[in-house]
Amino acid sequence: MHIYFSGIGGTGLGPLALIAHQAGYIVSGSDKQDSQYIHYLQDHGIQNIHIGQTTEQIEQIHTAQPIDWYVFSSAVAIEQPNAPELVFCRERGIKMTKRDELLSHIMIEKNLKLLAIAGTHGKTTTTAMAIWLCNRLSIPISYSVGGKISFGEMGHYQPGSEYFVYEADEFDRNFLTFHPYVSVVTGIDWDHPDIYPTRPDYEQAFAQFVTQSVHTLLWKEDADKLQFKPTEQHTVLAKDAPEIAGLKLPGIVNREDAWQVMQAVSFITGKPLGELQPHMEAFPGVSRRFEQLLPGLITDYAHTPPKIRGTLETASEIAEGKVVVVYEGLHNTRQHFIKDELRDLFDGVKQVYIVPSYLAREDESLALLTPADLRALLSDTAQAKTVASQLGPELKQAIQDHLLAGDTVVCISAGGGGSLDEWLRKEFVTAA
Repeated sequence: MHIYFSGIGGTGLGPLALIAHQAGYIVSGSDKQDSQYIHYLQDHGIQNIHIGQTTEQIEQIHTAQPIDWYVFSSAVAIEQPNAPELVFCRERGIKMTKRDELLSHIMIEKNLKLLAIAGTHGKTTTTAMAIWLCNRLSIPISYSVGGKISFGEMGHYQPGSEYFVYEADEFDRNFLTFHPYVSVVTGIDWDHPDIYPTRPDYEQAFAQFVTQSVHTLLWKEDADKLQFKPTEQHTVLAKDAPEIAGLKLPGIVNREDAWQVMQAVSFITGKPLGELQPHMEAFPGVSRRFEQLLPGLITDYAHTPPKIRGTLETASEIAEGKVVVVYEGLHNTRQHFIKDELRDLFDGVKQVYIVPSYLAREDESLALLTPADLRALLSDTAQAKTVASQLGPELKQAIQDHLLAGDTVVCISAGGGGSLDEWLRKEFVTAA
Protein backbone atom coordinates (compact mmCIF):
# COMPACT_ATOMS: atom_id res chain seq x y z
CA MET A 1 0.00 0.00 0.00
CA HIS A 2 1.30 3.46 -0.97
CA ILE A 3 0.70 6.12 1.70
CA TYR A 4 1.25 9.80 0.92
CA PHE A 5 1.74 12.20 3.85
CA SER A 6 0.87 15.87 3.32
CA GLY A 7 2.80 17.86 5.91
CA ILE A 8 5.29 15.03 6.41
CA GLY A 9 7.80 17.30 8.15
CA GLY A 10 5.51 17.95 11.12
CA THR A 11 5.96 16.37 14.53
CA GLY A 12 2.67 14.50 14.14
CA LEU A 13 3.05 13.07 10.65
CA GLY A 14 6.84 12.63 10.62
CA PRO A 15 6.94 9.84 13.23
CA LEU A 16 3.91 8.15 11.66
CA ALA A 17 5.62 8.19 8.27
CA LEU A 18 8.62 6.44 9.84
CA ILE A 19 6.35 3.84 11.43
CA ALA A 20 4.58 3.16 8.13
CA HIS A 21 7.93 2.87 6.35
CA GLN A 22 9.25 0.40 8.95
CA ALA A 23 6.01 -1.57 8.85
CA GLY A 24 6.52 -2.22 5.15
CA TYR A 25 4.33 0.39 3.45
CA ILE A 26 5.45 2.53 0.51
CA VAL A 27 5.80 6.06 1.86
CA SER A 28 6.02 9.42 0.11
CA GLY A 29 5.04 12.93 1.06
CA SER A 30 5.32 16.69 0.87
CA ASP A 31 5.70 19.76 3.02
CA LYS A 32 5.35 23.47 2.37
CA GLN A 33 8.87 24.16 3.65
CA ASP A 34 12.17 22.42 4.15
CA SER A 35 13.27 21.67 7.72
CA GLN A 36 15.51 19.56 9.90
CA TYR A 37 12.68 17.02 10.24
CA ILE A 38 12.57 16.55 6.46
CA HIS A 39 16.30 15.80 6.41
CA TYR A 40 15.83 13.46 9.37
CA LEU A 41 13.22 11.44 7.47
CA GLN A 42 15.34 11.33 4.36
CA ASP A 43 18.29 10.08 6.38
CA HIS A 44 16.07 7.29 7.68
CA GLY A 45 15.01 5.91 4.33
CA ILE A 46 12.08 8.05 3.20
CA GLN A 47 13.51 9.64 0.08
CA ASN A 48 10.39 10.43 -1.93
CA ILE A 49 9.65 13.81 -0.31
CA HIS A 50 9.20 17.10 -2.15
CA ILE A 51 8.96 20.68 -0.91
CA GLY A 52 5.88 22.45 -2.22
CA GLN A 53 2.35 21.09 -2.43
CA THR A 54 1.18 21.56 -6.00
CA THR A 55 -1.06 19.49 -8.24
CA GLU A 56 1.83 18.83 -10.61
CA GLN A 57 4.06 17.43 -7.86
CA ILE A 58 1.52 15.01 -6.38
CA GLU A 59 0.41 13.97 -9.87
CA GLN A 60 3.99 13.01 -10.68
CA ILE A 61 4.15 10.85 -7.54
CA HIS A 62 0.76 9.27 -8.26
CA THR A 63 1.68 8.49 -11.88
CA ALA A 64 4.88 6.72 -10.84
CA GLN A 65 3.15 4.70 -8.08
CA PRO A 66 -0.62 5.11 -7.49
CA ILE A 67 -1.41 6.56 -4.07
CA ASP A 68 -3.74 4.34 -2.00
CA TRP A 69 -4.08 6.48 1.13
CA TYR A 70 -3.61 10.25 1.49
CA VAL A 71 -2.88 11.33 5.07
CA PHE A 72 -3.02 15.05 5.85
CA SER A 73 -2.24 17.05 8.94
CA SER A 74 -4.87 19.06 10.76
CA ALA A 75 -2.99 22.21 9.76
CA VAL A 76 -3.43 21.41 6.05
CA ALA A 77 -7.19 20.97 6.38
CA ILE A 78 -7.61 24.11 8.51
CA GLU A 79 -5.33 26.46 6.59
CA GLN A 80 -6.27 25.34 3.07
CA PRO A 81 -9.42 23.19 2.81
CA ASN A 82 -9.16 23.38 -1.00
CA ALA A 83 -5.42 22.81 -1.17
CA PRO A 84 -4.24 21.38 -4.51
CA GLU A 85 -3.29 18.01 -3.00
CA LEU A 86 -6.64 17.65 -1.25
CA VAL A 87 -8.52 18.48 -4.43
CA PHE A 88 -6.35 16.09 -6.48
CA CYS A 89 -7.06 13.14 -4.18
CA ARG A 90 -10.72 14.00 -3.73
CA GLU A 91 -11.30 14.07 -7.48
CA ARG A 92 -9.65 10.67 -7.93
CA GLY A 93 -11.43 8.95 -5.07
CA ILE A 94 -8.20 8.31 -3.14
CA LYS A 95 -8.81 7.48 0.52
CA MET A 96 -8.21 10.63 2.60
CA THR A 97 -7.90 10.82 6.39
CA LYS A 98 -6.02 12.55 9.16
CA ARG A 99 -3.16 10.68 10.83
CA ASP A 100 -5.06 8.94 13.58
CA GLU A 101 -7.19 6.75 11.37
CA LEU A 102 -4.06 5.38 9.73
CA LEU A 103 -2.42 4.76 13.10
CA SER A 104 -5.55 2.95 14.30
CA HIS A 105 -5.40 0.80 11.15
CA ILE A 106 -1.77 -0.11 11.82
CA MET A 107 -2.42 -0.95 15.48
CA ILE A 108 -5.38 -3.19 14.59
CA GLU A 109 -3.47 -4.86 11.77
CA LYS A 110 -0.45 -5.51 14.04
CA ASN A 111 -2.55 -6.38 17.14
CA LEU A 112 -1.00 -3.68 19.36
CA LYS A 113 -2.32 -2.45 22.72
CA LEU A 114 -2.23 1.32 23.06
CA LEU A 115 -0.47 3.12 25.90
CA ALA A 116 -1.61 6.70 25.23
CA ILE A 117 -0.07 9.83 26.75
CA ALA A 118 -2.52 12.76 26.70
CA GLY A 119 -2.73 16.15 28.39
CA THR A 120 -2.38 19.87 27.75
CA HIS A 121 1.34 19.93 28.40
CA GLY A 122 4.20 17.51 28.98
CA LYS A 123 3.03 14.92 26.46
CA THR A 124 6.28 14.66 24.52
CA THR A 125 8.53 14.36 27.57
CA THR A 126 6.18 11.87 29.24
CA THR A 127 5.91 9.77 26.07
CA ALA A 128 9.69 9.77 25.73
CA MET A 129 10.00 8.72 29.37
CA ALA A 130 7.66 5.79 28.77
CA ILE A 131 9.68 4.71 25.73
CA TRP A 132 12.92 5.03 27.70
CA LEU A 133 11.65 3.00 30.64
CA CYS A 134 10.23 0.22 28.44
CA ASN A 135 13.52 0.04 26.54
CA ARG A 136 15.50 -0.15 29.78
CA LEU A 137 13.28 -3.02 30.89
CA SER A 138 13.68 -4.77 27.49
CA ILE A 139 9.94 -4.56 26.81
CA PRO A 140 9.50 -4.65 23.01
CA ILE A 141 7.35 -1.67 21.98
CA SER A 142 6.37 0.35 18.95
CA TYR A 143 5.88 4.06 19.44
CA SER A 144 5.39 7.59 18.13
CA VAL A 145 6.76 10.68 19.88
CA GLY A 146 6.57 14.31 18.80
CA GLY A 147 10.23 15.13 19.28
CA LYS A 148 13.71 13.80 18.60
CA ILE A 149 15.12 11.46 21.21
CA SER A 150 18.74 10.39 21.61
CA PHE A 151 17.83 6.76 22.32
CA GLY A 152 15.66 6.02 19.28
CA GLU A 153 13.72 7.35 16.31
CA MET A 154 10.73 9.71 16.49
CA GLY A 155 8.59 6.82 15.27
CA HIS A 156 9.34 3.12 15.45
CA TYR A 157 7.58 -0.12 14.57
CA GLN A 158 8.94 -3.22 16.32
CA PRO A 159 7.70 -6.55 14.88
CA GLY A 160 6.31 -8.71 17.66
CA SER A 161 5.71 -5.85 20.09
CA GLU A 162 2.65 -5.98 22.35
CA TYR A 163 2.30 -2.26 23.12
CA PHE A 164 2.23 0.94 21.13
CA VAL A 165 3.26 4.05 23.09
CA TYR A 166 1.66 7.14 21.58
CA GLU A 167 1.60 10.88 22.20
CA ALA A 168 -2.16 11.39 21.89
CA ASP A 169 -2.79 14.99 20.87
CA GLU A 170 -6.10 16.64 21.74
CA PHE A 171 -5.79 19.23 18.95
CA ASP A 172 -8.63 18.84 16.42
CA ARG A 173 -10.00 16.11 18.74
CA ASN A 174 -7.44 13.68 17.32
CA PHE A 175 -7.12 11.65 20.52
CA LEU A 176 -10.80 10.72 20.49
CA THR A 177 -10.10 8.34 17.60
CA PHE A 178 -8.52 5.89 20.04
CA HIS A 179 -9.60 3.42 22.73
CA PRO A 180 -6.40 2.97 24.77
CA TYR A 181 -5.56 -0.04 26.90
CA VAL A 182 -3.87 2.37 29.32
CA SER A 183 -3.95 6.15 29.15
CA VAL A 184 -1.92 8.69 31.10
CA VAL A 185 -3.28 12.24 31.45
CA THR A 186 -0.45 14.63 32.32
CA GLY A 187 -2.68 17.59 33.13
CA ILE A 188 -5.76 19.42 31.87
CA ASP A 189 -5.59 23.18 31.29
CA TRP A 190 -7.80 24.79 28.64
CA ASP A 191 -6.02 25.19 25.30
CA HIS A 192 -6.79 25.32 21.55
CA PRO A 193 -9.74 27.75 21.74
CA ASP A 194 -10.11 27.45 17.96
CA ILE A 195 -11.20 23.84 18.51
CA TYR A 196 -12.70 24.08 22.01
CA PRO A 197 -14.45 27.47 22.36
CA THR A 198 -15.03 27.06 26.11
CA ARG A 199 -13.30 25.40 29.03
CA PRO A 200 -16.20 22.92 29.48
CA ASP A 201 -15.82 21.90 25.80
CA TYR A 202 -12.16 21.11 26.41
CA GLU A 203 -12.75 19.21 29.64
CA GLN A 204 -15.61 17.24 28.10
CA ALA A 205 -13.26 15.96 25.40
CA PHE A 206 -10.90 14.65 28.08
CA ALA A 207 -13.82 13.12 29.97
CA GLN A 208 -14.76 11.24 26.81
CA PHE A 209 -11.15 10.16 26.29
CA VAL A 210 -11.07 8.72 29.81
CA THR A 211 -14.28 6.76 29.22
CA GLN A 212 -12.75 5.30 26.04
CA SER A 213 -9.74 3.99 27.98
CA VAL A 214 -9.66 0.60 29.70
CA HIS A 215 -7.55 2.15 32.47
CA THR A 216 -6.49 5.75 33.10
CA LEU A 217 -3.86 7.29 35.35
CA LEU A 218 -4.40 10.96 36.21
CA TRP A 219 -3.85 13.55 38.92
CA LYS A 220 -6.52 14.14 41.55
CA GLU A 221 -6.93 17.78 40.51
CA ASP A 222 -7.75 16.65 36.97
CA ALA A 223 -10.15 13.96 38.17
CA ASP A 224 -11.90 16.72 40.12
CA LYS A 225 -12.09 18.92 36.99
CA LEU A 226 -13.75 16.10 35.06
CA GLN A 227 -16.23 15.57 37.92
CA PHE A 228 -16.29 11.80 37.83
CA LYS A 229 -16.18 9.27 40.61
CA PRO A 230 -13.03 7.16 40.31
CA THR A 231 -13.50 3.42 39.89
CA GLU A 232 -11.15 0.47 39.54
CA GLN A 233 -10.61 1.70 35.96
CA HIS A 234 -8.76 4.75 37.29
CA THR A 235 -5.54 5.34 39.20
CA VAL A 236 -5.79 8.78 40.81
CA LEU A 237 -2.43 10.20 41.87
CA ALA A 238 -1.56 12.93 44.38
CA LYS A 239 1.07 15.52 43.47
CA ASP A 240 2.18 15.81 47.10
CA ALA A 241 3.31 12.17 47.26
CA PRO A 242 6.74 12.20 48.98
CA GLU A 243 8.11 9.71 46.44
CA ILE A 244 7.87 12.39 43.72
CA ALA A 245 10.14 14.80 45.58
CA GLY A 246 12.59 11.93 46.08
CA LEU A 247 13.12 11.32 42.37
CA LYS A 248 16.55 12.44 41.21
CA LEU A 249 15.45 14.41 38.14
CA PRO A 250 15.68 18.20 37.56
CA GLY A 251 12.42 20.13 37.78
CA ILE A 252 9.17 19.32 39.58
CA VAL A 253 7.37 18.94 36.25
CA ASN A 254 9.84 16.26 35.12
CA ARG A 255 9.52 14.46 38.45
CA GLU A 256 5.73 14.44 38.17
CA ASP A 257 5.86 13.16 34.59
CA ALA A 258 8.29 10.42 35.63
CA TRP A 259 6.07 9.36 38.52
CA GLN A 260 3.09 8.90 36.20
CA VAL A 261 5.19 6.86 33.77
CA MET A 262 6.50 4.64 36.56
CA GLN A 263 2.94 4.04 37.73
CA ALA A 264 1.77 3.17 34.20
CA VAL A 265 4.66 0.79 33.47
CA SER A 266 4.22 -0.85 36.87
CA PHE A 267 0.55 -1.35 36.03
CA ILE A 268 1.22 -3.15 32.73
CA THR A 269 4.25 -5.15 33.91
CA GLY A 270 3.59 -5.78 37.61
CA LYS A 271 7.11 -4.59 38.44
CA PRO A 272 7.51 -2.69 41.73
CA LEU A 273 8.11 1.05 41.60
CA GLY A 274 11.41 0.71 43.44
CA GLU A 275 12.77 -1.44 40.64
CA LEU A 276 11.75 1.16 38.05
CA GLN A 277 13.12 4.24 39.80
CA PRO A 278 16.85 3.94 38.98
CA HIS A 279 16.02 3.36 35.32
CA MET A 280 13.75 6.41 35.29
CA GLU A 281 16.35 8.60 36.98
CA ALA A 282 18.76 7.85 34.11
CA PHE A 283 16.38 9.45 31.58
CA PRO A 284 18.50 11.58 29.19
CA GLY A 285 15.82 14.06 28.09
CA VAL A 286 14.19 15.01 24.79
CA SER A 287 15.10 17.36 21.97
CA ARG A 288 13.55 20.82 22.53
CA ARG A 289 12.29 19.86 26.00
CA PHE A 290 14.66 21.73 28.30
CA GLU A 291 17.43 20.64 25.97
CA GLN A 292 20.90 22.09 26.56
CA LEU A 293 22.32 23.20 23.22
CA LEU A 294 25.48 24.63 24.81
CA PRO A 295 26.46 25.10 28.46
CA GLY A 296 23.90 27.59 29.76
CA LEU A 297 21.81 27.72 26.55
CA ILE A 298 18.49 25.89 26.83
CA THR A 299 15.73 25.41 24.26
CA ASP A 300 12.25 24.39 25.39
CA TYR A 301 8.92 23.89 23.61
CA ALA A 302 6.80 25.58 26.26
CA HIS A 303 3.76 27.29 24.78
CA THR A 304 1.07 27.53 27.48
CA PRO A 305 1.45 29.55 30.70
CA PRO A 306 1.50 26.46 32.99
CA LYS A 307 4.19 24.84 30.84
CA ILE A 308 6.23 28.07 30.74
CA ARG A 309 6.01 28.34 34.53
CA GLY A 310 7.21 24.75 34.83
CA THR A 311 10.16 25.47 32.54
CA LEU A 312 11.12 28.56 34.54
CA GLU A 313 10.84 26.61 37.82
CA THR A 314 13.24 24.02 36.43
CA ALA A 315 15.62 26.76 35.29
CA SER A 316 15.52 28.45 38.69
CA GLU A 317 16.60 25.18 40.34
CA ILE A 318 19.87 25.29 38.43
CA ALA A 319 20.39 29.08 38.06
CA GLU A 320 18.40 30.96 40.65
CA GLY A 321 18.52 34.69 39.96
CA LYS A 322 20.42 34.29 36.70
CA VAL A 323 17.69 33.13 34.30
CA VAL A 324 17.31 34.99 31.00
CA VAL A 325 14.36 34.23 28.70
CA VAL A 326 14.03 34.50 24.92
CA TYR A 327 10.32 34.13 24.17
CA GLU A 328 8.80 33.08 20.84
CA GLY A 329 5.04 32.64 21.08
CA LEU A 330 3.60 29.60 19.36
CA HIS A 331 0.81 31.04 17.17
CA ASN A 332 -0.52 34.59 17.18
CA THR A 333 -4.00 33.20 17.91
CA ARG A 334 -2.75 31.63 21.13
CA GLN A 335 -1.09 34.90 22.21
CA HIS A 336 -4.49 36.58 22.07
CA PHE A 337 -5.95 33.69 24.08
CA ILE A 338 -3.30 33.80 26.84
CA LYS A 339 -2.45 37.51 26.85
CA ASP A 340 -3.91 38.15 30.32
CA GLU A 341 -1.83 35.29 31.74
CA LEU A 342 1.38 36.68 30.23
CA ARG A 343 1.31 39.68 32.55
CA ASP A 344 3.24 38.27 35.53
CA LEU A 345 4.78 35.24 33.84
CA PHE A 346 8.31 36.64 33.56
CA ASP A 347 8.45 38.79 36.72
CA GLY A 348 10.97 36.50 38.39
CA VAL A 349 13.62 36.32 35.67
CA LYS A 350 16.65 38.54 35.08
CA GLN A 351 16.02 39.61 31.46
CA VAL A 352 13.49 38.89 28.69
CA TYR A 353 13.78 39.14 24.91
CA ILE A 354 10.57 38.76 22.89
CA VAL A 355 10.87 37.77 19.23
CA PRO A 356 8.05 37.49 16.63
CA SER A 357 5.57 34.67 17.24
CA TYR A 358 5.73 31.53 15.12
CA LEU A 359 2.74 31.69 12.78
CA ALA A 360 0.62 28.69 11.74
CA ARG A 361 -3.10 27.86 11.73
CA GLU A 362 -3.92 31.50 12.49
CA ASP A 363 -7.23 33.30 12.92
CA GLU A 364 -6.73 36.01 10.29
CA SER A 365 -9.35 38.22 11.94
CA LEU A 366 -7.02 38.81 14.90
CA ALA A 367 -4.45 41.59 14.83
CA LEU A 368 -0.84 40.44 14.69
CA LEU A 369 0.72 40.95 18.12
CA THR A 370 4.27 42.18 17.55
CA PRO A 371 7.11 41.76 20.07
CA ALA A 372 6.43 45.34 21.18
CA ASP A 373 2.72 44.57 21.62
CA LEU A 374 3.50 41.50 23.72
CA ARG A 375 5.96 43.48 25.83
CA ALA A 376 3.22 46.02 26.55
CA LEU A 377 1.04 43.23 27.97
CA LEU A 378 3.57 42.45 30.69
CA SER A 379 3.63 43.91 34.19
CA ASP A 380 5.66 47.06 34.84
CA THR A 381 8.22 44.87 36.61
CA ALA A 382 8.67 42.64 33.56
CA GLN A 383 8.56 45.47 31.00
CA ALA A 384 11.49 47.16 32.70
CA LYS A 385 13.72 44.19 31.80
CA THR A 386 12.15 43.18 28.47
CA VAL A 387 13.42 43.95 24.98
CA ALA A 388 11.32 43.62 21.81
CA SER A 389 13.75 41.82 19.53
CA GLN A 390 14.25 39.93 16.25
CA LEU A 391 16.18 36.83 15.22
CA GLY A 392 19.45 38.36 14.08
CA PRO A 393 22.97 39.53 14.98
CA GLU A 394 21.91 41.77 17.88
CA LEU A 395 20.05 38.96 19.63
CA LYS A 396 22.91 36.55 18.99
CA GLN A 397 25.37 38.96 20.58
CA ALA A 398 23.07 39.52 23.56
CA ILE A 399 22.80 35.75 24.15
CA GLN A 400 26.57 35.36 23.90
CA ASP A 401 27.07 38.18 26.43
CA HIS A 402 24.66 36.52 28.88
CA LEU A 403 26.40 33.18 28.53
CA LEU A 404 29.79 34.80 29.18
CA ALA A 405 28.30 36.43 32.28
CA GLY A 406 27.26 33.02 33.60
CA ASP A 407 23.53 33.41 32.98
CA THR A 408 21.27 30.53 31.94
CA VAL A 409 19.46 31.53 28.75
CA VAL A 410 16.13 29.70 28.36
CA CYS A 411 14.72 29.99 24.85
CA ILE A 412 10.99 29.27 24.82
CA SER A 413 10.45 28.34 21.22
CA ALA A 414 8.23 26.80 18.59
CA GLY A 415 9.77 24.33 16.14
CA GLY A 416 10.08 23.86 12.42
CA GLY A 417 11.43 26.00 9.63
CA GLY A 418 12.18 29.59 10.56
CA SER A 419 11.61 29.11 14.29
CA LEU A 420 13.74 30.39 17.14
CA ASP A 421 14.79 26.80 17.85
CA GLU A 422 16.07 26.29 14.30
CA TRP A 423 17.84 29.67 14.38
CA LEU A 424 19.59 28.75 17.63
CA ARG A 425 20.87 25.48 16.19
CA LYS A 426 22.22 27.25 13.10
CA GLU A 427 23.81 30.17 14.93
CA PHE A 428 25.17 28.41 18.01
CA VAL A 429 25.32 24.63 17.57
CA THR A 430 26.41 24.35 13.92
CA ALA A 431 28.75 27.30 14.32
CA ALA A 432 30.34 25.65 17.35
